[in-house]
Amino acid sequence: MAKMIKKNYLLAPGPTPVPIDVLLEGARDTIHHRTPQFKKIYEAAVSGTKKVFKTENDLFILASSGTGAMEMAVANIVNSGEKLIVCSVGKFGERWLELAKTFGAEIVLIEREYGDFYTPEMVEKALNDNPDAVAVLTTLSETSTGTVMDIEGISKVVKRAGKLIAVDGISGLVAEPLLTDEWGLDIVLSGSQKGFMLPPGLAFISFSEDAVEKAKNTKSTSFYFNLKKYLKDPLPWTPAVNLIYQQSLAVKMLLEEGMENVWARHELMGKATREALKAMGLELFSKRPGNVLTSVKVPEGVDGGKIVSIMRDEYGVTIAGGQGTMKGNIFRIAHLGYMSDYDVVTALTSLEKVLRRLGFKVEYGTGARVAMEIFEEEGA
Repeated sequence: MAKMIKKNYLLAPGPTPVPIDVLLEGARDTIHHRTPQFKKIYEAAVSGTKKVFKTENDLFILASSGTGAMEMAVANIVNSGEKLIVCSVGKFGERWLELAKTFGAEIVLIEREYGDFYTPEMVEKALNDNPDAVAVLTTLSETSTGTVMDIEGISKVVKRAGKLIAVDGISGLVAEPLLTDEWGLDIVLSGSQKGFMLPPGLAFISFSEDAVEKAKNTKSTSFYFNLKKYLKDPLPWTPAVNLIYQQSLAVKMLLEEGMENVWARHELMGKATREALKAMGLELFSKRPGNVLTSVKVPEGVDGGKIVSIMRDEYGVTIAGGQGTMKGNIFRIAHLGYMSDYDVVTALTSLEKVLRRLGFKVEYGTGARVAMEIFEEEGA
């Protein structure tokens, strides 16, 4: 029996694949960060990232994961005892909740089960019931389920109430439309290892004038993430120099493609993936699926952990399992960042192979055929 070469394909919702040119950019000589040469590179990275965020607000690049940016958001807008409205429908909404507790906030929780979503009306009711709340913490795309929220609609009710809104865009930004300034978003944050097509290690966060003003009147208990320090010097600590080289190039690539085209590409890959999986006889999990990833219910009688482990360890195709209460019950296929139609087809054909091996009946080529027909219809 011939033994096939195993190649590796990354279809997890972070880290995501990195273009070769971006990888090579990180191999350039490391220079000192307090030089005119690096300042020029840094300013180019910030300027490009602002265009991806669709903002003219202050924006900072942090040497941290996206969770660092989430911490910076909470640490600078709430004093101990002040009230936050926290929206949670999954693992990363729960992270907002953990951070709010850490910084001593009084918490009003809008919580729905995994796979569900919260609405502008729910947020409006919470605001009406809690006029003393200082901010609302929300998520663009809940990475644990692939569910996308109506951030534009939510922001409208938050702004009518005169409160701040913070958005976790760690996985959602780039893949989903998000217009920071047009929608009146006060804090938006993201991470490098998702749609930005970069290795892990950077986080990005923007603050509106209202958010900056609130921070100036907040006694931040964070040293590293204290916004007042960043306002005096956007690089208060040693930055991740080579990652910022890569960031500058990656945002240039995104802007050359055009953000509207980037959003359309993700929308097409998301549609093709969802329709292919349904054709294979699988059930989608999210009640409001987006274009970051597709979450799928594990078929009855199939070991969900084995789906992920066999695809990764034997076939070289890395997808993600469920998180939190959904561990073992769902799996997640990302179509995020530096991915193409052929990445989607590879994931689908590998999944068919594993499902057949685990006793689930599906004809080879079912998912790939549907996906390729959708790509063809759209001229991809």
